[in-house]
Amino acid sequence: METSTPPQSNARRLARLGRQRFVEGLSAGLPGLDAELQEFTAHLMGLTATQRVMQERRDLWMRYQQFHAAWVAGAARALGDALSSLASTRSAALSVGLSVGGLELLSDDVVENRILASRIGLSVGEQAGAAFDAVRQHIQHLEGEEPGERDILRPEVLALRLVDPWVASGLLRSDLQALLEPLQRGLGALVLSRYQDLVAFFEQHGVRPDSDLRSRVRRTGGSTVQAPLGGPSPGADGARGISSGAGGSSREGLRGGSQPAGQGGPPGAAAGFAGTQAAAYGTPMARARQRAQGVMGRLHRMLVQPAVAAFSASGAGRMPGGAPATAVAPASAALQQALAAQRLEADSFYRSSEVATLVMDYHSPAAVVQVVGAVRERAAEFKAKASTPGEKAIIEVVALMFQSILSEDRIPPAMRVWFARLQVPVLRVALAEPEFFSDVAHPARQLIDRMGGVVLGFDTAAIQGSALEAEVRRVVQVIEQYPETGQRVFQLVLAEFESFLSRFLTAPQATSRIVTVAQQVEQKETMAIQYTIELRNLLRDMPVREEIRNFLFKTWAEVLALSAVRSGAQHADTAAFKRAATDLVWAASAKPQRAERAQVIQSLPALLQRLRQGLALLGVTGAPQDAHIKVLTDTLADAFLSRTASIPQAHIDAMARRLDHLEDYMSDATLGEMPLDADYLEMMLGIDASSIHVAADNGTAVDDAALEWAGELQLGDWFTLDHNGASAQVQYAWHSERRQLHFFAAPDGTSYLLQLRRMAAYLRAGLLVPQEEEALTMRATREALAKIDANPERLLG
Repeated sequence: METSTPPQSNARRLARLGRQRFVEGLSAGLPGLDAELQEFTAHLMGLTATQRVMQERRDLWMRYQQFHAAWVAGAARALGDALSSLASTRSAALSVGLSVGGLELLSDDVVENRILASRIGLSVGEQAGAAFDAVRQHIQHLEGEEPGERDILRPEVLALRLVDPWVASGLLRSDLQALLEPLQRGLGALVLSRYQDLVAFFEQHGVRPDSDLRSRVRRTGGSTVQAPLGGPSPGADGARGISSGAGGSSREGLRGGSQPAGQGGPPGAAAGFAGTQAAAYGTPMARARQRAQGVMGRLHRMLVQPAVAAFSASGAGRMPGGAPATAVAPASAALQQALAAQRLEADSFYRSSEVATLVMDYHSPAAVVQVVGAVRERAAEFKAKASTPGEKAIIEVVALMFQSILSEDRIPPAMRVWFARLQVPVLRVALAEPEFFSDVAHPARQLIDRMGGVVLGFDTAAIQGSALEAEVRRVVQVIEQYPETGQRVFQLVLAEFESFLSRFLTAPQATSRIVTVAQQVEQKETMAIQYTIELRNLLRDMPVREEIRNFLFKTWAEVLALSAVRSGAQHADTAAFKRAATDLVWAASAKPQRAERAQVIQSLPALLQRLRQGLALLGVTGAPQDAHIKVLTDTLADAFLSRTASIPQAHIDAMARRLDHLEDYMSDATLGEMPLDADYLEMMLGIDASSIHVAADNGTAVDDAALEWAGELQLGDWFTLDHNGASAQVQYAWHSERRQLHFFAAPDGTSYLLQLRRMAAYLRAGLLVPQEEEALTMRATREALAKIDANPERLLG
C-alpha cells in the first residue's frame, strides 16, 4: 500500500488532535452509558429473588441513583486529565507496584481498581480489537512508536479512568462487579465507535500506514518486540503478551503470568498489570480463559488479518455490501501439492524400521528427537513452496506449536510420535480456516488438548499396548485418511474420542462397580425428591393426618425410590410399596361405616407387614422400626374410632392409578443434598466400600463461581488431591448424570468419590489442584509466540 507521512511536527500534532477527539467522543458517550446502567439497575430490582438478594438490588439501585452523576462527571474529568498527563508513552509503567523511579507501594484499593480495570479492558479489547489494531497502526505511523502503556487509547487505560472515579464518587466496588456485564457491553460498543471515528479522522488527513507484514514484526528497542498487527507490546500486557528474551521463556512464566511485579522476566512482563493482576481474579479456569483470549486474539491478528486483507483487496474476498470476507485464499498450488505428497512420505517415515525401533525404546529420547527434526524439515519444505508471507507465517507458527507439544516430556514418546503425525492435517486446517487461530474451541485444538490432557498422567509402561494408545492411533489414522474435510473430521473424531474416554476411564472392574453404585445413589435421591413432590400433590386436598403425611413424605418416598432403583419402577415389589401408600392413606381416614372398619381389621396385618418390609429395605430395623410402626398404628386406631366423613373411594382409586404410573408424570426435580458415606453405600447396595474415600457435603459454604468451576472440569484431566492429609495424583474418571457425584481414580487403585459442593470447596481451598491450568495447544501457542518475539524474521525466512 502507498504510504503518506506528514512532516514530523504535523504528525505529532495530528496524533494529539486525534487523541483529543477520541477523549471528547468518549466523554460525550458517557451519559448514554450511564442511561444503560440506570435501566439495568431498575430492571434488576424488578426481578424476583430471595429477600436478601432483592434488598441488595434495591440498595444498588438507590446508590446508583444517588451517585451516578458524580461518577459521570468524575470519569469525564479523568479522561481529560489523561491527555494532559500523557508524556513519554513508551517508557511509562502502568504496573502494580512498579514506577519509573523504582518500586512503589500501592494500596489494596488501587490494586483492586486496576484488577477490575484489567478485566474491563480485556472485554473491551475483545469487542474492539480489530479497530484498535487500525488505530495503533496509524499512531505508530505518525509517532514512530505504538501507543504506550499509559496511553488513553489503550482499552485497559481508559477502563481505569472509569473505575477510579466510580469508587471515588461513593459507589461501591461490589456495585461495579454487579454491573460489569452491561458496562462492558456498552463501553465496548462506545469504544469501538470512537476507534472507527479516529481511523476515519486520520485517513481524512491523508495518513496511510504501511500494511506490509515485515514492518509489523520488526524489532523495537530493548529486548521486547513490537506486537504484530496491533497487539500491545509483548511485555506491556501480561494477559496478551509473553516474555520474549533472547533465551526464550520459562514454562512457569508461560502458565499464567503470576510472577510478582519486579521479580524476574523482562521489564514489560513485570510492568503489565493486566496480566499479573487479572490473573488474580476469579477461578483458575476464568484466568486461563482471559489469558487465552488475549493470546488467541494476538495470534489471529498476526496471521489471519493480513491474508484476509490481501484476499479482499483483490475483490474476490468481498461479501455483499462491501464487508471483508472471513475466509482466506486457498493455499497456493505448489503448497497444496507439497501437503499431498507429504502425507505419503510421512506414512513411510513413521513406518520405517529405524523409527519403529526407536519408539519401542521407551527409555531413550532418540525417537522423539528424530520426529522433532522431521517436523522442522517439513516446515522448511512447506515454506519453500509457499507463495505468500501469510502462508509462510502460518506454516512457521504451526511447526513451532508442534515442536512445543513434542517437547512435552510428560507425554509418553510413543504417543508423541502419533501427535507429530497431526502436523500436516492441522496445517491444512490452519491454512484454510482462520478461526483456528482465534477460536480456543476449534475442533482441531480441542482434540489435541483432550488427548494430551488424558495421557499426561500415564507413565510409558501404562500406556504401551493400552486401549488408549490404540484409540489415539485410530484417531490420527482417520484424520489422515480424510485430508480434504477440514475441521469436520476433527469434530467427528473428537466426539468419538469423548465417547471412548467415558468408557475407558470406568473400564476397570472395581471402578465400574463403584460408579454404578454412585450413579444409583444419585438416581435414588433424585427419585425420592420426585416421589415426595408427587405424594404432596396427591394428598394436597385429602383430609390425611399429619403423622401419616410425615411418614409418606419423609420415609416412604425413600422406600419407593430405593425399590425403583434396585428392582425397577414397575417391579412387583415397587408396585406393592406403591399400593401400601394408598392403603395406608385409606386406612388412616375416618371409618364411620361398620363394613369399612371390618375391612381395615382384615387388611391391617398385611399392610403392617409391607410397611416393615419397606423400612427394612432402608436399613430401619429393631427398635427404630418398632417406633415408626407404633406411630402409625396409634394414628390408625384414632381414625378407626373417628365418626367424621371418610375419604371418597374415588379419590383413593385415582391416587392408586397415579402411583402405578407415577414415573410417567415426574418432573425434573432439583437435587439437593444427599446422604453419602461409605456406610451408606454399603447399606444401600450391599457392597464393601472400604476402598472408597468418600468426601460428602459437610455444610461448607461454597460460592457460585466455585460451583461453576467444578462443573467445567474435563473427564480424563489429572489433579493433585489432598484428602485427610494425604496427597495423591488422581484422574477425573466419572461424574453422575446430574453432576452431583464425581469420581477420581489414582494409579495405585485408590478411588475418591466427592459430592459436588465438597468438590467445589476442595477446588477453592487448593485441595484439588489441576495439574494443567492451561490447555496443551494454548501453552504451545504461547511458546511459539515467545520464539517469534525473540526472532520475528523466522516467520518469513
